[in-house]
Amino acid sequence: MVVHNYTYLKLEMPGPNDVITIESTYEHAYNYDVECIEYAEALVEAETLIANLDRLGGEAPDSKRRVGTFEPTEAIKLVPVDPACPDDQALRISTTLNIK
Repeated sequence: MVVHNYTYLKLEMPGPNDVITIESTYEHAYNYDVECIEYAEALVEAETLIANLDRLGGEAPDSKRRVGTFEPTEAIKLVPVDPACPDDQALRISTTLNIK
């Protein structure tokens, strides 16, 4: 039941006794448009930030790992440093290395 007239910046609606008319100014309309644009830009930035945080959250390192530790991602073979010494010191060598 509300009629918008954007040319004259008026809003008309039926009232209990007669038509209710709400008027505005061009300055008020301009300020309202600027506020709406700023709000829309803030929403876009917030959505982008949330998407980036979700993406980065999936890439978070395992909390059980210590900083500075190295864990190979491929298969390894333990080669003892000195086969005659039983002290469990061994080198880790990748099983996917080329012979070349």
